[in-house]
Amino acid sequence: MARRLAVTTWKNKDGAAQAHVAARAVVLVKPQSYMNDSGIPLARISHWWKTPAGDLLVVVDDLDLPLGRLRMRASGGSGGHNGLKSIIEHFGTEFSRLRAGIGRSSDEAIDHVLSPFTRDEESVLDAVVGIAADGVLLWLERGAVDAMNFINAWRPPGEDKTAKNGQEQQT
Repeated sequence: MARRLAVTTWKNKDGAAQAHVAARAVVLVKPQSYMNDSGIPLARISHWWKTPAGDLLVVVDDLDLPLGRLRMRASGGSGGHNGLKSIIEHFGTEFSRLRAGIGRSSDEAIDHVLSPFTRDEESVLDAVVGIAADGVLLWLERGAVDAMNFINAWRPPGEDKTAKNGQEQQT
């Protein structure tokens, strides 16, 4: 997203790297805290910019989605994601979120999340990151419903277009 918005400068403040994009009235935030505490810097920054929860779009990785699958919702629970749990503690559930699937592996969750992608996994990432960025821009320009329709209909390269939630639909 930073590349799409031509961000070249980040400021480290309030426990996060921040980039203000005045032309879009957007602040990109990358918490530098532990994921379980990511709501703390986001709350500080949101308070400074007077951003209500409904104006937030949080992007997270998700073990429970297959690699490359994207899912956007306008509100909801944490789905077991500790970073979202922390954000919900500070903002409630009425903020948009974009989940990017990284899938599960036989490794412990923490090892899988922190390990680099394999070459096979990297081959999917360019398309996924591009579509995710398109979805974020659509969310900014036309709102959550249009962005959700776009993101939730997309499937990663090689995934069957009839698949739903990583499973084949039953007929």
